[in-house]
Amino acid sequence: MENNTYWKRNLWVLLFGTFITGVAFNEIIPFMPLYIVQLGSFDKNQLSILSGIVYAISFFIVIFTSPMWGRFADRHGRKRLVLQTSLGSAVTILLMAFCTNVWQFILLRALQGFFDGVIPNSIALVATSTPRKKVGYALSVLSTGYTSGFLIGPIFGGYLVKLLNIRLTFILTGIMLFLFFVLVFFMVEEKYKPRVENNNGVNHKWYNFLHYFPNPHFVAWMFFISIALQIVTNAIYPIITLFVKELMHNQGDVSVVAGIISAMPGISMVMTAPLFGRIGDRKGVHFILFLGFIVGILFITPQGFVAGVWSLGILRFLNGIANAALFPSVQTLLAKGTPEESTGMAFSLNQGAQAIGICIGSMMGSYISTIFGYNGVFFFSGVVLLITLVVVKLKVPELKKL
Repeated sequence: MENNTYWKRNLWVLLFGTFITGVAFNEIIPFMPLYIVQLGSFDKNQLSILSGIVYAISFFIVIFTSPMWGRFADRHGRKRLVLQTSLGSAVTILLMAFCTNVWQFILLRALQGFFDGVIPNSIALVATSTPRKKVGYALSVLSTGYTSGFLIGPIFGGYLVKLLNIRLTFILTGIMLFLFFVLVFFMVEEKYKPRVENNNGVNHKWYNFLHYFPNPHFVAWMFFISIALQIVTNAIYPIITLFVKELMHNQGDVSVVAGIISAMPGISMVMTAPLFGRIGDRKGVHFILFLGFIVGILFITPQGFVAGVWSLGILRFLNGIANAALFPSVQTLLAKGTPEESTGMAFSLNQGAQAIGICIGSMMGSYISTIFGYNGVFFFSGVVLLITLVVVKLKVPELKKL
C-alpha cells in the first residue's frame, strides 16, 4: 500500500520529462539541414550525407551505451540515472546553440545519444514504484509521453524555429530539460534498494546482458518485437512527406499537410493507450499485444493503396491505435517478466533494441522506396508485422502467463 502515496506523482512528472525528451530528439528534423548550412559551405551531396550522420549518430551511440546505463541503474537506482541523463541532455542540447562548425554539432548529437537514458529509466522507475495491478495502465500513460514527443517533435521544432530561430530553439529545449531535472530531484520518490549480487564466482560483464535475467529466452523475444516494431515505424517515417507530396501532385502546402498526417498516429495513441492499459490489466497483456498486431496489419497495408491524403490520414490515425496496443504492451511484459533488480537493465537494453530497429527501418524504407515506390514501404511494413506475429505466437509461450 505504500506505493499508493507517491506513484501517481512519479507518473505525471516522468510523463512530462519523457515528452520533452522525445521532442528534444526529433525536433531537429525540420531544421537540421538549415543549421548545417549555417555551420559551413556544403554542396547538395555533402549536405545529404551530413544530415544523415547528424540524425543517425545519436541512435547509433544508444545501441552501445544502453546496457551500461541499465547496469548502472540497477546498481544505484533509477532516479539517480534519470537525474544524471536529464542534466546531461539539458547541457548537451543547450551547447548545440553555440556550435561554430558541423563537427561540433555531430559531437554534441553523439553526446545526446550517450545521455539518452531518461526514457528507459523513467519506464523502469514507474514500473517498479507502481502497484502491480496498475502497472499496465501506468506504462500505457507513460508511453503517450515519449511517443507523442517523438511524433510532435518535428512540428514543435519547425514552429519554434519559425517563431524564434534555430539557436534559441536549442536553448529553450535545454531549459525545459533542466526544469524536468529539478522536478525529478524534488518531486520523484524511489524506495528501490539494490540487492547484493551473488555471482558465485562468475564475473558477468555488462555486455553479457542476458545473464541478468532468469528467463533470457523471454527477454530476448521482447527485444526482437521491439526491433520489429521500430523497423515498421521508421521504414515509413522517412518517406511519409514525399508520399504526401506525390498524392498532392506537388500542389498546396505539402509541409503542413505532411506534418498533420505524421502526427495522426500520435494523436490516436494518446487517446487510446490508457484504455488498452486498463483492458490489459484485466484480460492479460498478451491479449492486447496480439490485438495490436492484428489491427496494425489491417491498417498499415492498405496505406499503400490510397489515392488521396484524406484516406491516408484516416488510416494513419487508425494505425496509431495499433501502436497504442503494441508499444506499451512490450514495456508492460518486460516489467512483469523481469525481477525488480533487473528492470533498469531490461528497459535500457530494450531502448538499444529500438535504436537498432530505427537504424534498420530508416535504411530499409529508403531502399525499398527506390525500387518499389513509396507504396511498397507500406506493404513491406505490413509483411514485417505479419511475420513477427506468426513467429512470436509460435516461439513465445510465456506470453500467455502474463
